Amino acid sequence: MESLSSGASRIQEGSLCAQHCLNNLLQGEYFSPVELSSIAHQLDEEERMRMAEGGVTSEDYRTFLQQPSGNMDDSGFFSIQVISNALKVWGLELILFNSPEYQRLRIDPINERSFICNYKEHWFTVRKLGKQWFNLNSLLTGPELISDTYLALFLAQLQQEGYSIFVVKGDLPDCEADQLLQMIKVQQMHRPKLIGEELAQLKEQSVLKADLERVLEAADGAGILDEDEDDLQRALAISRQEIDMEDEEADLRRAIQLSMQGSPRSVSQDSPQTSSTSLSSEELRKRREAYFEKQQQQHEVDQPRQLSYACERPTTSSGGLGNSQAGDASSEEDMLRAAVTMSLETAEDNLKVERKE
Repeated sequence: MESLSSGASRIQEGSLCAQHCLNNLLQGEYFSPVELSSIAHQLDEEERMRMAEGGVTSEDYRTFLQQPSGNMDDSGFFSIQVISNALKVWGLELILFNSPEYQRLRIDPINERSFICNYKEHWFTVRKLGKQWFNLNSLLTGPELISDTYLALFLAQLQQEGYSIFVVKGDLPDCEADQLLQMIKVQQMHRPKLIGEELAQLKEQSVLKADLERVLEAADGAGILDEDEDDLQRALAISRQEIDMEDEEADLRRAIQLSMQGSPRSVSQDSPQTSSTSLSSEELRKRREAYFEKQQQQHEVDQPRQLSYACERPTTSSGGLGNSQAGDASSEEDMLRAAVTMSLETAEDNLKVERKE
């Protein structure tokens, strides 16, 4: 698709959209601004001669001479009369697409070969090359592929936006793009942008690049960047430590809960095994002591907080928690210490039973 961009669709330069429209239609550099201006001047002279037939001293004639040309202007605009006369050289004729005469023919747009569209002094071509339709608008960065099913909808949308659409009748000259696309079909991954959009995007990127360069110069190069990178690495290290501590606390809480539920044998039968259940009683005791030491340090830094959740009192043979009353104001730390003591006793009893077995 990109290889056809320069040949199939000529990008507009200045305001010569009529010239680009004709050359995109014929697929060649057939018309120059000078040639189109010559046609426009010829049309102006023909109109002047018709007006002179009513008398060169008439008010209408003097008013006509004072008015600018209706066939061209200094911006490079050319009228439909200029385009129509230019195409007559190639034996081509323009018919208004939504005229009653053409609509009565009930011709499917897909069966045509090309269209010329105009809105507010802008002209562009829609043409079939090979077996596919293309929007050859000179304001686009390249030809836009239009599917057969979308063509009628595309033209209807242009009409709703106020475009005048003309059907090009006659045999178009042979061109390389048409011959190539007779043999292959192209696929378009990205639709072309308007030239103004692409220029604005490039300008924005240029401004951002200049701003970045100024920031780097003001920051005195890599020194500031290295310092920022060190801060980032330190923040990541602290974050990893906090995550590891949270994971350790979660494992320890699960170990305490599992040991309070009964012997390791019953736990392994009723609950999935975790890394905490495979620890020995000595390792579990050390981890619990480390956990409560860390909890005590945190307790000294922060203000004490009372938990608002209700816990069910387990009943065991040791009776460690059995004498607690419902209104007891024991702190979470005291309850956990009692639970650890009880769970250690339970674990030791289970070990003794296993050794006897």
